[in-house]
Amino acid sequence: MDVPDQVSVSASAHPVAEPELRRTFSLWSSFSFSLAFISPCVALYGVYDLSITTAGPSFWLSFPLIFVAQFVIALALAELVSRWPIEGSIYQWSRRVLGPRGGWIGGWVYIWTLIVSLASVATGAAGFAARVVGVTPTGWQLAGLTIAFLLLGTVVNVSGSRALKVVITASIIAETLGTIGVGTILFFHQHQPLSVLGHGTSGSLNGSYLSGPFLIAIAILGYSFVGFESVGSLAEEVHSPRRTVPKALVSSMVFVAIIVSFAGLAFILATPNMTAVLNGNVADPVYNTLTFNLGGTVAKASEVLFTIAFLASFLAVQTTASRMIWSYARDKAIPGYTALSRLTSGQKQPAVALFLATGTAVVIVILGQATPKVYELLINFSAAGFFAAYLFPLTGSMWQRVSGRWTAGPFTLGRAGLVVTIAATLFAALEFINIAWPRSVYPQWYLNWAVWLAVGVLAVTGAVIYSLQRPHIQLISAADLTEDEG
Repeated sequence: MDVPDQVSVSASAHPVAEPELRRTFSLWSSFSFSLAFISPCVALYGVYDLSITTAGPSFWLSFPLIFVAQFVIALALAELVSRWPIEGSIYQWSRRVLGPRGGWIGGWVYIWTLIVSLASVATGAAGFAARVVGVTPTGWQLAGLTIAFLLLGTVVNVSGSRALKVVITASIIAETLGTIGVGTILFFHQHQPLSVLGHGTSGSLNGSYLSGPFLIAIAILGYSFVGFESVGSLAEEVHSPRRTVPKALVSSMVFVAIIVSFAGLAFILATPNMTAVLNGNVADPVYNTLTFNLGGTVAKASEVLFTIAFLASFLAVQTTASRMIWSYARDKAIPGYTALSRLTSGQKQPAVALFLATGTAVVIVILGQATPKVYELLINFSAAGFFAAYLFPLTGSMWQRVSGRWTAGPFTLGRAGLVVTIAATLFAALEFINIAWPRSVYPQWYLNWAVWLAVGVLAVTGAVIYSLQRPHIQLISAADLTEDEG
């Protein structure tokens, strides 16, 4: 039995004869979308430099633990989407297991996590694109290129799912060549022994793994495997979502984990001068390793592949953010819901929601120019935000199971579901605390406390907006949606 909604709505009060969105995603396209969101290239190259300079080559040993933990979370969330395959994922799942207020706040955290991720991934894409053409951009030049990419992505997304699928298909090719292909080649250019994986950040390669790099590496790599749940935000656009979405969610996470671990090991072993990297004498460890081993031409080609992967990733993030905003608007749970809930007449795309997500990301990019280490801060908040958002549906699901009120969907773990959900909740909580912990990384105290300050601001603003919007909310029921299970 679901948590009773404190804002009750009858079917006639919020009539929805059938989903307004088009079901155009198959199992393959759902898997591809989730894969593009996580993006092996983004998962590895987006954090590789930060990981190896902060935690040393030993960061790679954190991959197995991160994989197991994220796999458990993926299984727990797969059960939730199988039960409620509704556009809006975290928001819709959370409100059904925690009630309207808990669901609203959980989705609020997730929306802002997606928007910040949109800004960070677009910034990464702009950085790779600049390197492809041999330009070292200033802060404002990089911001301008990032904004251009965001606007281009909006045009692609408004064009409909067909255009999105074309970009995602190109991304799959780029991901395969950029991770599996490059990784395989680099394995034939080893310059480091396997024992290097036991060393931390000391320039003499004598650092202890457990004395600090272990927790730091887990915090950084936590960003590598998030986003597998994104396909749940498109559940009403997927054929047979109760069965298709759980499969896409879990399989994409496993696939990314395997190839990222593979490519990461290849890059570490192919690093020509590890001591120089750890001492900070190599500005770009990824490009340096590619150029040294494969030459400038291949390195440039690899950068092109990385750029395509980053572009597809931020398109997937942008799509997910727009669906989350649209889901709120359909429930009249957000100011401006009339405009934000509109769909384009032809492609049935939430264009206004897309414009809002992109515009907010643009503002973040511009404001970020006044903040040092903006890229690191964006990644840090994004990683923490995902785990904070996961905690809402996971905690509610755990409570429903313990109290005997849980009803399984077609995808079920049976009796193991309770154990898996408890483990997933504990890991999400520990990882959030680990990422958000105010380590003395920056000289400015507010940068070290940035995640907690952001959480505080979101909590206060969210509470205010929810209180003002609550009288208007009309929560859609799962029974109101016609699900295609053919």
